[in-house]
Amino acid sequence: MTRDFIHINDFTILVEEAFSESVITDACRFDEPVIAVAFYGSGNVDLSVNYKSTEKQFQQTKGLALSFYADEQVEFVHTVSPEKPLRCLLIATSIRNLDKLPNDEGEIFSTLLNELVNPSDHYVEGPKFFMTPEMDQIVDGVFNMTYEGKTKMMFFRSQMTALLSHFFGQLASLKTNTINSAEREKLYFAKDILVNNLDNPPTLSELSRTIGLNTYNLKKNFKALFGTPVFKYLQNERLKMAHDLINNKKATVQEAAWQVGYDSLGSFSNAFEKKFGYRPSQIK
Repeated sequence: MTRDFIHINDFTILVEEAFSESVITDACRFDEPVIAVAFYGSGNVDLSVNYKSTEKQFQQTKGLALSFYADEQVEFVHTVSPEKPLRCLLIATSIRNLDKLPNDEGEIFSTLLNELVNPSDHYVEGPKFFMTPEMDQIVDGVFNMTYEGKTKMMFFRSQMTALLSHFFGQLASLKTNTINSAEREKLYFAKDILVNNLDNPPTLSELSRTIGLNTYNLKKNFKALFGTPVFKYLQNERLKMAHDLINNKKATVQEAAWQVGYDSLGSFSNAFEKKFGYRPSQIK
């Protein structure tokens, strides 16, 4: 388990990463009440939030952006396993610092996360949704960053500003979105089907029948909810999985391409370079 704390203005950024060959748990608490947004990268680690006699569990965390208020009595427990490593980027600020935040950020928190600014319990869960491709790319970039010293601080300052901007922009968009809760659940189900079948995904018609939503609404509202069309989302997930296979599991480029469903090595390499800016063979 690696845990890196970075302090920028009145924000604390926590970068957590853990890989394990066996099942392990790691628990942590905050020293004071905070408002935070957790961004979960690749890994799909299990999360349990415990306070008083309440336990809330999250088992599909990959790509999740989760906002919350928590005081010192709340315990956060990650369960890491070989199939579910941890990659979490958390941005937090204390309530006492809200008025000190620059660029009217405190006002944005108060407007869009009012239930967290005025909490009713030890733990209050705010809006949560799956990250847009732009947010996903920033989080991936943080975990692949190699800068040190002042350059590292400059990088984090710019990336955290961009990430929060995308988060609040997506949050504002969702608040005006007319997708009802039943249809939203069907779209989350569609996303899970895609993620669990990267090597052999269903066609759009098959996916539509499985979730019980017509093709038009699937395409239209999937993009509205997740910020990208269905099969662009699938391609992004394939390439992220391939990157992880090559970088962390030492798969060959050909093995990674096959495991995520690419028959053509050339098509895979071209798509990979377009997304990450370098060829898969350049990963060291």
